[in-house]
Amino acid sequence: MAADGIAIGPAERAADAPTRANEPGLGQLRARIAEAVREGGGRVVEPAEAAGLVWLTPADADALNRLLDAHPAIRWVQFPWAGVEKLVANGVTDRPITFTSAKGLFAEQVAEHALTLALACLRSLAVQARTPRWHSIDPASLFRRRVTVVGAGGTARELVRLLAPFGCEVRVVRRSAGERVEGVAETLPVSALPEVLPRTDVLVLALALTPESRQLIGARELAALPAHAVVVNVARGAHVDTDALVAELRRDGLAAVGLDVTDPEPLPEGHPLWSDPRVLITSHCADSAEFATRVLCGRVARNVANLRTGRELEGPVDPKAGY
Repeated sequence: MAADGIAIGPAERAADAPTRANEPGLGQLRARIAEAVREGGGRVVEPAEAAGLVWLTPADADALNRLLDAHPAIRWVQFPWAGVEKLVANGVTDRPITFTSAKGLFAEQVAEHALTLALACLRSLAVQARTPRWHSIDPASLFRRRVTVVGAGGTARELVRLLAPFGCEVRVVRRSAGERVEGVAETLPVSALPEVLPRTDVLVLALALTPESRQLIGARELAALPAHAVVVNVARGAHVDTDALVAELRRDGLAAVGLDVTDPEPLPEGHPLWSDPRVLITSHCADSAEFATRVLCGRVARNVANLRTGRELEGPVDPKAGY
């Protein structure tokens, strides 16, 4: 099987359409990915001839499993998104082949969005925007605040860089504290959260979703935050216990919340988070379709070239870690 043969799946269907405004349509994405395959020196082929596969939708793990069962010569699969928890849960990544994702590619825009939400929350922009009259509010500043970032991937590291001009005291909490993150006061393990949260002004969630991180922030963690604290989530909605978040807001335990992701997602109309003036929700649109497509195509082109020449592939998925 030639190493330059790359399939693109699933087969395009008329019903395939973006589910979010910042998500490219499948037809458009397929065409751009085909260009990237050729840029990397590959050929777009049918799965029966393929050594690699670019899989464009997270929705149908069963279809991907069937395709890989039918074509065991495929030895590399590229995913166009960073989170692979659904595919890990469905056993797709248990196979002895290499899986790569888009992790780290969207860091700039997602970190920018996290900073935007933090600033908006501190300055009560959601309350101001929803008040149809002159309404003066004493703002809070991000300068020299104590910021805790949960996660140590590309988004977290880019956010640390963006926070530098504000002179914040930044701590990173990660699965393991073995590797120190550059530019922060401390790098701590998740077990240190109980001691870190009471001295946190801004809590930012920027980590992968795994069974261990699901509802990492629940009633106990929210109650440990100071009443003036701001919570920002640009990772996955399931990191936060939504019912506990609503309860904490009702008891005025938080100053504001900025959410690009929710659980459930999309958040149903009429949910209490929509009507709380302290909550700013941006409906999972931290990165633009143009940016996401451009950086993904760059990774595909590089990985096709790497596959052809036997070099290490970018963005490898660790099935044991879940991302």
